[in-house]
Amino acid sequence: MSSQSGATKAVILARGLGTRMKKADPKASIDSSQSAAADAGVKGMIPVGRPFLDFLLSALADAGFRQVCLVIGPEHTHVRDHYGSRNRPQRIDLAFAIQQEPLGTADAVLAAESFADGEAFAVTNSDNYYPIAALEQLRLAPAPAIVAFDRDTLISSGNVEPERAGRFGALDIDEEGRLLRILARPDAAMTARSGQVYASMNCWLFTSEIFDACRAVPMSARGERELPQAVQLAIDRGAHFHAVRVAAPVLDLSSRADIAGVASRLREVKVAL
Repeated sequence: MSSQSGATKAVILARGLGTRMKKADPKASIDSSQSAAADAGVKGMIPVGRPFLDFLLSALADAGFRQVCLVIGPEHTHVRDHYGSRNRPQRIDLAFAIQQEPLGTADAVLAAESFADGEAFAVTNSDNYYPIAALEQLRLAPAPAIVAFDRDTLISSGNVEPERAGRFGALDIDEEGRLLRILARPDAAMTARSGQVYASMNCWLFTSEIFDACRAVPMSARGERELPQAVQLAIDRGAHFHAVRVAAPVLDLSSRADIAGVASRLREVKVAL
C-alpha cells in the first residue's frame, strides 16, 4: 500500500448486542421480516430493501476499499451464511473475525488485528450509512484519522435528532486539525477554538499502534473496553489523529423507529457488491 493510493482495508464492527433495536416499539412501522431481524439484534442484517450491510459494503467499495472484515460474534452464523457463495461480494474481498464476548468496541477492533496485518485500516459501525465521499476522504487521509461530522448537518440533513446527536460525543480539534479529546459534550474551550461542534460517528482510520491502546485501556463502568477511551489513550501516548471535517448526513439505524425512515432514504441508492 502506498501513501498515494491510500488504505485499502476496512473493518465493520457488527458484534453489538443491539439492545436498543431489540426493544419493542408498537409505534414503529416495520414488517414481519424487519421485526424478526430486529429481535435478533444484528442491525446490519435488517432488511431495508436489502440487508442494511449491503449498502455499507457497497459504499466502502465505491470509496476505494478492497478488503473488508466483518467483526461478528460466534453465534452470528447467519451473517456468514448470507455472505457465502450466493451473496459473496464481487468488488471486495470479505473476511470475518470473531469477537468471542461482547466486551466493547476496542475489544472488537482487537479481533481484527490479524486482518489488518500491520497495514492502515478503516473502522466503521455496522448500523451507520456513511457518505461515500466521506469514506473516500478518510481512506486517503494520513493515518491515524477520524471523520469529524458537523453536528448541525447530522441533525438537519440526516435522521439524527438533537437528543441522539448528544450521545455521539463532541470532538475537540486544534487549529492544526488534530483531534485532542472526545468529550461527552462540548465545553467552552472547544467551541472557542472551532466555532462548530463536530461529532464522532465511529468512522476511523487506524495504524497498527491502536492495538496496543485497545489492549491497555481499562474496562469501563459497563465492563467493556471502549474505543473512544482507547483512542484517547493513544493520543495521550503521542499519536496525532487527523480530523477530516465533513458537513454531510449519516443514516443511523439504532432502533425500530429508524427502520422505515432509513429504508425510505436508501430506496434510490444503487448497490453493487
